[in-house]
Amino acid sequence: MGFADRIKALFKKQALDDDAFEDLADLLVEGDMGAAFAVEIVDSLKALCKKNRVDNPEGARRLLKELLRPYTLKAELELDKNALNICLLLGVNGVGKTTSCAKLAVWERQRGVENIVLAAGDTFRAAAVDQLKIHGQRANIRVVAQHQGADAAAVLWDSIEAVGTQGPGLVIADTAGRMHTRADLVKELEKMNKVIAQRAPGAVYRKILVLDSTTGQNGMRQAETFHQAVRLDGVILSKYDSTAKGGMVLSLARQFGLATLFVGTGEGYADFAPFDPDGFLDDFIGL
Repeated sequence: MGFADRIKALFKKQALDDDAFEDLADLLVEGDMGAAFAVEIVDSLKALCKKNRVDNPEGARRLLKELLRPYTLKAELELDKNALNICLLLGVNGVGKTTSCAKLAVWERQRGVENIVLAAGDTFRAAAVDQLKIHGQRANIRVVAQHQGADAAAVLWDSIEAVGTQGPGLVIADTAGRMHTRADLVKELEKMNKVIAQRAPGAVYRKILVLDSTTGQNGMRQAETFHQAVRLDGVILSKYDSTAKGGMVLSLARQFGLATLFVGTGEGYADFAPFDPDGFLDDFIGL
């Protein structure tokens, strides 16, 4: 039984007593919200049900949705179609970062951005460069790459040159997933920032974290490291399918004020769409 089905079953089977609320808190923890956050929400729900004299499970579930709504932060990826735009995709290995680069490129092309370059900045992992090249061939999008072990900042430099420093256009840069400490992240970003300042000082520059939605609270630790190091502009949630619980979206907003930009639901380029808060909440609590 999936997470939303278990939430639905809980509200259908049990009366609104203390045991039901405790079971709900346990479920929300399992849904990747985090223990403190889950208890906070359930306590608020109990108080709200009492205040509004709601004693039926369906009414409580709808109140739960309203309590969670402020934590479904959505933001648009605002690009300037008359200027050069640079999107740096960050994240640890295995989260779907390289595929997300290609998906984002296809998405923006469908919305009228014509001059797009994929920058193969993950030069540490040879397979990442090859993978991005394959995506470029399949999607008919230019890829700028160097040899394995090359300086990622140099790849970014070449990519900006390929698009044109005056724009309009879009560079979507893949990055290495081996940077696990804040010091490494800052050092890498300083190189990127220096390249952009020298070659494209007027560019619209966005730093986006890709998170695997199935990683749970480990994803929160990744977000903390990256956000403290580079001040992220938003999140792409990858691999969001029937096995993903999704509570991490709520925790990201509560703890870091981070909005979710896009959600990836499969391997295809079409399996990628802007985050829909209302639809997400309905799925999350089984409405």
